[in-house]
Amino acid sequence: MKKIAVFTLILLFVAGIAYAKDYEVKKKAGDYNVAVKIDKNPPVVGDNNIEVEIKDASGKYVTDAKVKVEYSMPAMPGMPAMNYKTSAELKGYEYKAKMNLSMAGSWNIAVKITRGGKTTTVKFNVDAH
Repeated sequence: MKKIAVFTLILLFVAGIAYAKDYEVKKKAGDYNVAVKIDKNPPVVGDNNIEVEIKDASGKYVTDAKVKVEYSMPAMPGMPAMNYKTSAELKGYEYKAKMNLSMAGSWNIAVKITRGGKTTTVKFNVDAH
């Protein structure tokens, strides 16, 4: 009976990992409602896919913006600051990019949305494992 219980717990744990929800942040940025998703929760050292969905004040998708993702880790003793940026490409209604987090720890992420000559930024932090 113990073996069945242990096997069931392991199976549920593995299923939970396989169906874990993406890391998601929703923020208001100026006139926009922005939803950012990262395909791993928590984000991992290495490649992480990021999707940015932008809606205007009336709830319509914004598909004519330039979106950049900047991610950084501040300097620490014996280590300089790390700063990276990548452009996101529009695919459907979402802007998609890939971030390569080079080490575990706390990362600052800024999604910069430029439209009509005006730039709006959404900032948040993630801990990569």
